[in-house]
Amino acid sequence: MRIDIITVLPEMLESPLGCSIIKRARDKGLVEICVHNLRDYTTNRHRKVDDYPFGGDAGMVMQVEPVDRCISALKSCRDYDEVIFTAPDGEVFNQRMANSLSMLDNIIILCGHYKGVDYRIREHLITREISVGDYVLTGGEMPAAIITDAIVRLIPGAIGDEQSALSDSFQDNLLEPPIYTRPASYNGWDVPEILLSGHQAKIDEWRHEQAVERTRRLRPDLLD
Repeated sequence: MRIDIITVLPEMLESPLGCSIIKRARDKGLVEICVHNLRDYTTNRHRKVDDYPFGGDAGMVMQVEPVDRCISALKSCRDYDEVIFTAPDGEVFNQRMANSLSMLDNIIILCGHYKGVDYRIREHLITREISVGDYVLTGGEMPAAIITDAIVRLIPGAIGDEQSALSDSFQDNLLEPPIYTRPASYNGWDVPEILLSGHQAKIDEWRHEQAVERTRRLRPDLLD
């Protein structure tokens, strides 16, 4: 899989994309992640990629030309399954979406910045708009890192125990059940006896009951 990320602040992505599971997946050759500085695609001698909005308004707007030049350059090398724009008013990112995106071959993620992007970018160059929540961030770099992380960890081989990802919260519209580790008793706080019983069928039944109970209590919307 290949993920191309377009941004005006590539340095913001160096750390989140260069450690832990993502780094191991990249080192194994399971995913190729390329970060592109949008300023490399502008014809402005000052490397500007933004300008004032027509009609008058506060803030600056990302220009269509450098974005088009960058996306066109990438598309000249390969076909892309999705060109994603990180936008606060996009469809809200969830586990089902991460599962679907993880099965694609090539995607582009455009990070928004400033006041926003020239709307022609969204009309003509973007295939999907994704939000990570109902709030506004300084730019789309952190959402791009979140989307990338959620996708990469699902690629076969990225996680040592692939079954672990299948039991994560939201995989089956349920929150994860409580989990415990050693010691079995600490400060008078004991691990539920069922988990120490060795009876796997009863343990699985307990975990499912706990997942349903936690979901009903904390995220009832997932059960609707």
